Amino acid sequence: MTEIDEEELDETSGTEEEEAIEEPVLDEGDSMENNDESVEDGEEPSEPEEVVVEAPSYSGSDAFVVFVRHGDKVLLMQRADTVADFPGAWDGVYGIGDPQNIDAVARRIEESTGISVANLTHVRSAEARGLEFGNRLNDVVPILFKSESTEVEPRTLYKNAEWVDPGSIQDKSYSIPQIGELYGDVASYLYILKTTMGQEHKVASEIQARLSGTGSLQDIKGEIFGVLCPTLMNGYIFVEASAIHHVEKLIGRAGGRTTPLKNCRKVLPGTTPLSDVTPYLEPKSATAGIEEGDIVEIRVAAFKGERARVTNVAESKEEVTVELFDAAIPIPMTIRADQVRVTQRAAE
Repeated sequence: MTEIDEEELDETSGTEEEEAIEEPVLDEGDSMENNDESVEDGEEPSEPEEVVVEAPSYSGSDAFVVFVRHGDKVLLMQRADTVADFPGAWDGVYGIGDPQNIDAVARRIEESTGISVANLTHVRSAEARGLEFGNRLNDVVPILFKSESTEVEPRTLYKNAEWVDPGSIQDKSYSIPQIGELYGDVASYLYILKTTMGQEHKVASEIQARLSGTGSLQDIKGEIFGVLCPTLMNGYIFVEASAIHHVEKLIGRAGGRTTPLKNCRKVLPGTTPLSDVTPYLEPKSATAGIEEGDIVEIRVAAFKGERARVTNVAESKEEVTVELFDAAIPIPMTIRADQVRVTQRAAE
């Protein structure tokens, strides 16, 4: 091949490259023009189909634990020894399924306990907690139901059942993980605060002021349910809350952002069974503990310090009738029961 032929070939290849480069390319504008032309020809433009994404029917958790309450007791179920996960452990009513399907949850309670669905009322549900079941992590939703019946027949996963005080839930030696926290998510516990003697009402008022403010305690307002100052206990007040760390934050003993509450020393460890508190919540009759024949000392009025014998007790009026020991002529005298003090029992 001669040099001239090589040059001609180079020119020819260059021309082909230029033609390839100059070849027009349709852009978005051209495409839109073509679409307009098709509309002008009488054809209807095709609209893009809308993609509708349906929201999930629930949060994604496929398991739940139900706590059934009757009065001041909660139902705990003991798993059978043949169950794969936590054999023999104390539990609520465990189930698999949509926790938001309340009817299905109620049927699961009936299957496991024998309590009729007609006797069950849903109270509330909480957010799911991650619980370790062997080598896997399950999202479990705690749910609270109220029952009108106490008749229980353990079935399915369970071999035993027991109605217990909520304050003793965590006293069980073997239970499913975080059973106390799960219950606190949908219910509450009683905690005792140790205060300075005589300052109980001031501490309770300060707690109320803190909860009604707009500071750093906003996130626990929904976790504190009540404060009680029992008249028969000095130096203590009761706080109803979902967990102890919320109470510690309330009085400034945890969290670091709240000033420690004056005259409030600490939260006593553990939860308090309601049965231990009930005697301090119920009003006590003035005649309680006074019987006919008891020796009493009068504490008020002109006969203060005088000893007398009780001859009659009127519980409805909270009055007692007494006869003075030192009177020349025994004359029955009726006074209020809270104005005498028993010094000797009739049986002694």
